[in-house]
Amino acid sequence: MSILNILQYPDERLHDSAKPVAKIEDRIQKLVEDMSDTMYAASGIGLAATQVNVQERVIVIDISESRDDLLVLINPEIILKEGTIIFEEGCLSVPGVFDRVERFERVKVRALDKLGEEFDLDAEGILSVCIQHEIDHLDGKVFVEYLSRLKQGRIIKKLKKQQQNLDYQEVL
Repeated sequence: MSILNILQYPDERLHDSAKPVAKIEDRIQKLVEDMSDTMYAASGIGLAATQVNVQERVIVIDISESRDDLLVLINPEIILKEGTIIFEEGCLSVPGVFDRVERFERVKVRALDKLGEEFDLDAEGILSVCIQHEIDHLDGKVFVEYLSRLKQGRIIKKLKKQQQNLDYQEVL
């Protein structure tokens, strides 16, 4: 059980595209475990491997209130998209920033589970949004990139100021 470091936007590594997992082995099992521990410790509902600087197509999600319904998606692929929904999103890689993003309301995703078994999942609402958000990470895209350039600039400025304040506090 390890808590991994989550990359913070605008870290360029968040724009790297993840490669498919070739084989489900102990290393991937450990990654899934560490990612889920990291997501729960950070009070998130989803985490992509690229956010912890692992460039492989692995996602963990848990939207349950009880925090005991972990969904693992390895090599996820959206095979059906329907409708639209506007949802306020946040991201563990962009702390303290929330904004409305338009997504597909319903998706069907095909993936491997943590044992390497292929499955299809129909998702709607928040689960659909979360899956799309995390797959974007695997493709090198952060949710704030759906926003206007003006908003992106403000977000970067805000995050840099927060980091400077943290750096200053560490000096004291």
